[in-house]
Amino acid sequence: MHRTIATAALPLLLSSVTGLAGSLVVTSVLGRHDTSALAAFALTMAVHHPASMAVIGGLRGLAPFVAPHRDDPTAALPVLRDARWLALLIGTAGAIVVASAPLIAVVSGARVEGFGVLPYALACSLLVTAANGGVNTVLVALGHSGKVLWASIAATSVIVVLVPLLVPWWGLTGAGLAFLCSSVTGAAVANRALRRALGRAVGRGRPRFREIRTIARVSLPLSGTMLIKFGGLGVMAYAAARTGVTGSAAHAILYSLTGFLMVPALAVAQAAVPEIARAGGGPGRRHAARVALTLAVCGGLGGALLVLAFDGPLIRSFTGDAAVRAQVSAVMVITLASTLAEGASAVMGFALTAMKRSSLSLCFLAIGWGLLAVAAGPVVEAWGLAGLWTAMLANNVLLAILQGGGFFRHSARVGMVIAGA
Repeated sequence: MHRTIATAALPLLLSSVTGLAGSLVVTSVLGRHDTSALAAFALTMAVHHPASMAVIGGLRGLAPFVAPHRDDPTAALPVLRDARWLALLIGTAGAIVVASAPLIAVVSGARVEGFGVLPYALACSLLVTAANGGVNTVLVALGHSGKVLWASIAATSVIVVLVPLLVPWWGLTGAGLAFLCSSVTGAAVANRALRRALGRAVGRGRPRFREIRTIARVSLPLSGTMLIKFGGLGVMAYAAARTGVTGSAAHAILYSLTGFLMVPALAVAQAAVPEIARAGGGPGRRHAARVALTLAVCGGLGGALLVLAFDGPLIRSFTGDAAVRAQVSAVMVITLASTLAEGASAVMGFALTAMKRSSLSLCFLAIGWGLLAVAAGPVVEAWGLAGLWTAMLANNVLLAILQGGGFFRHSARVGMVIAGA
């Protein structure tokens, strides 16, 4: 089981790293092109990122429905067709929000202009992702996670090539067109891989509303968890800003580090979902979850040790401000501990999804992030940035315990049902 999950997780990890590299290229090119363009891009992405995470989160709900059909992939075709109808509904809602980014900027009082067609191109890109029907999730569920990496490489290559070519001529409009072309390319490569895995095209049958509702009971709570989490992170960013410019900058650096350190845990969590869903009975599911938890914690711990070993050069690569570096160093250990707890929480959340219990994750995240959002302001006022990250550590530990407890409780019930049968 260790080898199975680790082998499936490696392509997903590399795929995430590839995507992060593409994002760095876009930010770098826009920053050199025009500061106002970079500001407009940042505001648009502040809307696009939660919306896309909600869509992607919803699509991940397909895994427990598809994984049982790994030995007979064509049997999953009706599920995939139903999922595409649901994905289009979620994607359309997200696309409308992304296209409204300039209006949101005006309402929020942000003095940023010159969006070009970027919001509309990103909205179309999100629709392409939704119309894709969660192909990457399906490939992982069917045991073809390596093909997800090729789709990611293809999509990122388009970004890396087109952004430096189009941005100098068309600014944000060029960036938007590059993103759209990237999404179309990634979708084409992924769909070709899925067609080969299935032996035929998925097609689009008539909507089966009862089956769509069944998938929605797992997918929509996953979308909700993404919105809650990223909304909570936004609250944390504003709370950190109350400490001043130095504290806000330090928080941004620490948050960037957690993004990279969470990649192994998320890859392992996604790779474990099909194995947990396919496992026979409660003991098999608990074993798969424990293996995933072990791999995620070991991966996160290895990354944390590397950060601690090279913290000086790493922090200097982010900022030359001595005051910011001092704050980052002071909170580093707490941040790394928080990231390890968050990785454990992610694994257990995905394990609940594998058992089609994502609504529990939604409830737990609403409790944890709701409490943290209420406490963030007073905590920052009393204990500053260190207090804020300590509160985030406590929240992640709480969520790991709640989600882990929920998973083991429900997996035990599965075992009791099977034993009774």
